[in-house]
Order: sequence, then structure tokens, then C-alpha cells
Amino acid sequence: MQKPLKILVVRFSSIGDIVLTTPVVRLLKKQINAEVNFLTFSKYKCILVNNPYIDKIHTIDENINEIISALKKENFDLLIDLHHNIRTQILKQKLGIKSKSFRKLNIQKWLLTTFKINILPNIHIVDRYLETVKHLGITNDNLGLDFFLTDKDKVENLPNDYVVFAVGGKHETKKLPTNKIISICNKLNQTVILIGGKEDFEAAKKIVAVTSNTQNACGKYSIGQSAFIIKNAKHVITHDTGMMHIAAAFKKKIYSVWGNTIPAFGMTPYLADVSSKIIEVKNLSCRPCTKIGFDKCPKGHFDCMQKIDVNLFLSE
Repeated sequence: MQKPLKILVVRFSSIGDIVLTTPVVRLLKKQINAEVNFLTFSKYKCILVNNPYIDKIHTIDENINEIISALKKENFDLLIDLHHNIRTQILKQKLGIKSKSFRKLNIQKWLLTTFKINILPNIHIVDRYLETVKHLGITNDNLGLDFFLTDKDKVENLPNDYVVFAVGGKHETKKLPTNKIISICNKLNQTVILIGGKEDFEAAKKIVAVTSNTQNACGKYSIGQSAFIIKNAKHVITHDTGMMHIAAAFKKKIYSVWGNTIPAFGMTPYLADVSSKIIEVKNLSCRPCTKIGFDKCPKGHFDCMQKIDVNLFLSE
């Protein structure tokens, strides 16, 4: 009997990007019975630790030299590079094993953000990840993303009927202004639980102060506990962030809000509930202004978020 391939999958960050790799590890395990190892940053290990399709997780805090010696001893047959940056290039050189890297679209995104020339292929990043392992005979099972919870992720005393609003975002230009979030919450008839990191607590506190139906959970829960809250919500409102992809893993109805980034970048909620809605201001000459985000609108007007119609968030 042929020995299963021992494969190292690499994606260092961030929350959403790592969740988007989960179909790859599931299919490597289920379709070719590979021994699947995963390399990521230590702070993101919690996203993968409960994943039954991963045999072993390796982590670094900052530098790949922390792990090179240990990885060499693993004797991997193949490295699947789902990050494809300078760090992974050095990693592949130092390990000296066979590797496949996912196809980045940096030039195409640069043309779109800089000159508004759109030659991006109509393909989701999950499908680009899966293209990387296609040579192994892997085919998409169309089961979507995975996020696994345990009993320690359970949050007690949640309302019976509530909506989650993931108010956070790594960059300010990917987040609705506070006044917009307040207007949306005031239009909803359900309890709204605001989730985010510790850095979002003060903004959420301001929202709670002027609304009658919101609860501030920002910074109070782990990623797993926040995922539990998302899983049990009626639906989820979220910016283009990691929480959006966690919601997609639970097949939730998602109202995803797009500011400086656009769905055409290929990172929309993957196989979420079919009633999900993408909310954006189309036909702005300045959009998209970046593939990642800025601390503030380069033009000063922030029309991509300020012109969002708050009525679009009302349940149909």
C-alpha cells in the first residue's frame, strides 16, 4: 500500500484568509488521504486547532527561522504555498522540497486600483487555492468553508432572536462610519450584537449609547466565541473582514458591506446562504482605491461608505 503524501500547507495570515484555505485541507484529507500539516502565525493557530482534517499545526511568531529546523525533520513530500510572498519564497528555498504556489493576481489588482483597468478573471480565491492542488487529483466538493467549534466556545445567555453586526475591520476605509452603523441598527427590529476586537470597543460603546437594541460584545470574546455568536444569529451584517468568512462557513445569510475593496477581487462570502446580499456603491470613479485599505479616504469624501443606503439592510 502506497504511503500517503505528507503535505505542508502554508498560510500565515489573516483570519479570513486562513478560513478561506479550509476547503483545501479538507479535500487533501478526504480525497487523497494526505497527512496534512499547516504552518501559520501563532496568533492564528486558534482558527485551525479544532480542524479534524489537519494532523499537525506548526507556528511562528515572527521569523521563519524559528521553525526551519523542525520542519526539515518532518520530511514533507510537498509544500502547498497559499500565501505566496517573500517569506514563503525563503521558506521553500530553505526546505528544498517540491512545492506549488497559488496564483496571485497582484498585477491585475494594481491595474484596477491604479488605472481602473479591469482584467481580473471571474474566479473566487477559494477556487484559485484549489487550482494549486488540482494536479493531485483534487476536485471541489462545493461544501464551502469550515470553522469548527468546541464546548469552550459556547456563549451563554444569548438573546433568542438577534442579528450580528461585525463592526470591526483592519483598515478604516473598509468600515462603515459609526453614524451609518447607528442608522442601520435603529432600522432593525431585532436585538443587534456588535462584535469586534478590543480596538472596536469604544466605537461600539458609542453605538450602544444612542440605540435601544444593541449590545456591545467587542473585545469580550475569543474568535471561537465570536464564531459561536455568529453561528446562532438570525443573520450577519459585516464588512469585508474575517468575520464575514466565518459567517460564510456557517452558511449564514450575510449582508456584506464593501467600501474601498470590491467583490471583483474574488473574496466574497463563499457559498454562504443564497439570500445573502452584497452592499456597495457602484460606479464611483475612485473605487477601488486599494486592494487592502487605508486609514482614511484618499479623496476625503469617503463616498464608498457614506453613500451606502441604510435601507438595504432591512430583512426581506
